[in-house]
Amino acid sequence: MKKTKLKIAIAGAALVAAVATGAALAVNGSAAGSGSTSGAEQTRTEQAKQKTPSVIKADGANVFPHSLDFDARSNTFFAGSLKHGTVSAVSPDGKVRTLIDDPELVSAQAVLVDRERNRVLVSNVDYGTADRSKKDAPFRVAGVGSYDLESGKQDWCVDLTALTLDGKKHLISDVTVAPDGTAYAVDELTPTVFRIDRNGRASVFLRNDLLKGTLDIPDFLNDVGMSAVEWVEGNQLIIAMADGSLVRVPVKHPEKAQEVKLSAPLGSPTAGMRLLKDGSIAAVSSGLLTGKPAQIQRVEPHDGWKKATVKVTDTVEDPATSDVTAGPDGTTYALSGGLADLLAGKPNDGFSLTPVKTD
Repeated sequence: MKKTKLKIAIAGAALVAAVATGAALAVNGSAAGSGSTSGAEQTRTEQAKQKTPSVIKADGANVFPHSLDFDARSNTFFAGSLKHGTVSAVSPDGKVRTLIDDPELVSAQAVLVDRERNRVLVSNVDYGTADRSKKDAPFRVAGVGSYDLESGKQDWCVDLTALTLDGKKHLISDVTVAPDGTAYAVDELTPTVFRIDRNGRASVFLRNDLLKGTLDIPDFLNDVGMSAVEWVEGNQLIIAMADGSLVRVPVKHPEKAQEVKLSAPLGSPTAGMRLLKDGSIAAVSSGLLTGKPAQIQRVEPHDGWKKATVKVTDTVEDPATSDVTAGPDGTTYALSGGLADLLAGKPNDGFSLTPVKTD
């Protein structure tokens, strides 16, 4: 597959302006009726308002999460901090508490709740902007940690750069887990997928030029590639590339990886994905680099994910929307974590989760 390099101009001031002028879209219930409205109609309206999700304003100042996941059993979101290297538990009312504070984590990017094994998987990265960063050597940290879901205690934290020893920049953008507990992590800056067993033993699962990055961000990063990954039925990995393409990787035969034939490319840069109950995927494409609203897209597979249909189902006014996850009562939420402020070196007072439509 040949991809055309995307050249996108980016400026810190423009990013901050885009965020300042954007507002998360809330889905609000209708107002109560007038005095002439019957009691039954009022009751129906009140019930509808109670069921309609609203924007969650999280009070985690300067957390700057890039991704999050939801645990239905505890009714809690879990969000990683690019600034502090911590993982926070976020309640639906926006209250934030620190669950994981591991000195080995520089920046916590991908966060995945593995309820079957009562753990949280976290990818360890370094943009050079975190409290624990090596400011003169960004993108030299690449790892995945496993932590107890209740206590936040570390099970293990593996350094993936020890497997490559290539001296290149690395960024573990996302992680997924198969039913047997094997985790798969994707590197945004090299065409490498790592496999990690339940005990933290890691190996290189796949290196393939099909996974090479082609998105250039002037004055920040070049050749940005894999941005998100999901394990799907059929024992396959679906990998989102930042340029809007998808790659299908059969787990038992990774050498047979191939591009998914899409009805239309996803918006670029593609930032995060969520596997839906019917086997489709909800994906968010950030407007961070353009200042335009982020797009929520539904990807419906055909022929075992050899093909897929893409349609836009919603937008989020905040361009810097970076992930999408499940929420209470079958909802889906998009995360706006303040990435533009982080890159511009500005503080913020929290982050927001916006309910979005996926069909």
